[in-house]
Amino acid sequence: MTETSTYHKNLKLMGNHFQISAVAEEEAWAYACIDAGILEIQRIEKLLTTFSEESETALINRNAGVKPVAVSKETFNIIERSIRISRITQGAFDITYGSVDKRLWNFDTNLHSLPDKATAKKMARLIDYRNIMLDDLNCTVMLKKPGMRIGFGGIGKGYAAERAKMVMKEMGVQSGVVNAAGDMTAWGLQPNGKQWTIGIADPNSKDRIFSYMNITDMAVATSGNYEKYIIIDGRKYSHTINPKTGLPIRGIKSVTIICQNAEVADAMATPVMIMGIIPGLTMINQMKGIEAIIVDDHDKVYASGNIHFN
Repeated sequence: MTETSTYHKNLKLMGNHFQISAVAEEEAWAYACIDAGILEIQRIEKLLTTFSEESETALINRNAGVKPVAVSKETFNIIERSIRISRITQGAFDITYGSVDKRLWNFDTNLHSLPDKATAKKMARLIDYRNIMLDDLNCTVMLKKPGMRIGFGGIGKGYAAERAKMVMKEMGVQSGVVNAAGDMTAWGLQPNGKQWTIGIADPNSKDRIFSYMNITDMAVATSGNYEKYIIIDGRKYSHTINPKTGLPIRGIKSVTIICQNAEVADAMATPVMIMGIIPGLTMINQMKGIEAIIVDDHDKVYASGNIHFN
């Protein structure tokens, strides 16, 4: 009987570190399937990026307050699903977050003070998913107000991971993992017949593992303040901005979402951070097939109803 092995490729995609893995008997075939997954992620990156003036996202943003823009059905559907998640999370998830002026928040530079609440709220006024106008018949998207901008930072990696998995499965890969900078989807089993072991980053140190879980045919996404944050007057502020206030959130170090779809997991992690522990868990407990683990600023761990720690 021919033995199977796990083959990996690590590379930077969508501005993040990706690792794509496939279980196979033949090395050449495994890498061909992985390369097909990579091409799919690169295709999605070109479609959704805000860093290229040629993308459909850039075209929508350039015409904010001006006119509707005809887009591919794929982009239209992602925006439609994003709006649905915005409704479910009462606006805590909002792809119009790109409307916040980068001069207000730039976590790549040294911020020494918070803007006052009035200024932050004024600059966040353009964040409102309800001002995305969709025309299903003509497949057009329009941002109602000038200055509005959409971005897919909260859902794009998860969508790309799902698409890469789909491409690889269609090629015959029965077991594999697509890890999109911590947003991951795993299917099938390891060569030893066991489920995939997934490590959740310690919110106090991204290089340490906080917890492990064994999964198959599941997706996991973690949103945390351990990668991008600022410290002002001894207080740590997450890079995650509350779309209602324009100010960074505090109180939660990380949120891990477990469900069957990486896009959904990716999209739900940030809004739970924004909503807070009790409202976030209350929402998750009302949804089928989705679970959450939350670590607060004092390292206390909270979990949704179907997760039980030993």
